[in-house]
Amino acid sequence: MQNPKLFKALAIVALILLIVVALIFGKPFLVPLTFAALLSMLLLPVTRWLERKGLNKALSTLAAIILLLVFVAVVFLFVGWQMSDIASNTTKLQETVSQKYEQVKDFVSQQLGVSHQKQDQLIKEQQKTSSGTMTNMATSLMSGITGFLTDSLLVFVYIFLFIYLRGRLKGFIIRLVPLKDRENAMTILNDTQQVTVKYLSGLFLMIVCLWVMYGIGFSLLGIKNAIFFAILCGLLEIVPSVGNLTGTALTIAMSLVQGGDMNMVIGILLVYGFVQFIQTYLLEPLIVGSEVSINPLFTIVGLVAGEMLWGIPGMILAIPLLGITKIVFEHIEPLKPFAYLIGSEEKKNDQSYFKKIKGWFKRD
Repeated sequence: MQNPKLFKALAIVALILLIVVALIFGKPFLVPLTFAALLSMLLLPVTRWLERKGLNKALSTLAAIILLLVFVAVVFLFVGWQMSDIASNTTKLQETVSQKYEQVKDFVSQQLGVSHQKQDQLIKEQQKTSSGTMTNMATSLMSGITGFLTDSLLVFVYIFLFIYLRGRLKGFIIRLVPLKDRENAMTILNDTQQVTVKYLSGLFLMIVCLWVMYGIGFSLLGIKNAIFFAILCGLLEIVPSVGNLTGTALTIAMSLVQGGDMNMVIGILLVYGFVQFIQTYLLEPLIVGSEVSINPLFTIVGLVAGEMLWGIPGMILAIPLLGITKIVFEHIEPLKPFAYLIGSEEKKNDQSYFKKIKGWFKRD
């Protein structure tokens, strides 16, 4: 080979392209598997605690999964109850929407010179062309729900098997590594599991805190079904950055539909800004910690790449997978510069400050 460096660079590019192609075409298989791997790490401490209490491995694993299922079911039942409450007021909502619709038509007519008759004609033509699209959307929706239920079942099956066979899986990974590197491999596995647990449990606690803060703020503003929108904004936090904005936009839209004015919109934006301030400067450093902190550039890159490869599931998985990648890179000497590139700068003063806050909650 005339130029070994060029050959090495081309080989790396080819490998990256091969991985991208595998991720795209392997999405139906890899997405449930990845979710299950992360959730199994989260449930592993619960399983170990139950095993120390005397339950065997199978029963403790099953009990941890049932606990997760109960939590998910409670959240879905509450959201469904709130949505049924919103649906019960459909008559009022239709009246409000009709009023807003007429106001928009008046605005278009006055500002753009398009008459009401012309607007109605354009809307009817659009409805004719979009009738087939609505049918396709309904078909896609049903297909999506079926796929979601199938993937959810697969996730829970994978979780059980990951936890139950954890010893064999860890042994397999260790056996892939040369003897001299096995201690480092064990450290990587343990650190990855601990950081994943800390991130996911911290994310859960942060979502609960967001529920409380949004619930109080929206209730004080007098928003109808305030608890529902608070839960929605909190749950959407699993999609970093984008989720909170989406939840707030939906809250604003529904408040306008329900008869809210600009004062309410401004109030919602103020609540959003206050909650974001508390989340960024208090909750994230205090609850989630800096172990999986990714700098803003790679946060955006990860979200965009995740959406391009796997859609919304990719956006949800992007940050925890980047955090795990960072941990792995930190323990492999040639890859440490990449861990530095992905991570964010720690501030010693802030760190000591948050240690003091954490100390307030510790027992003497």
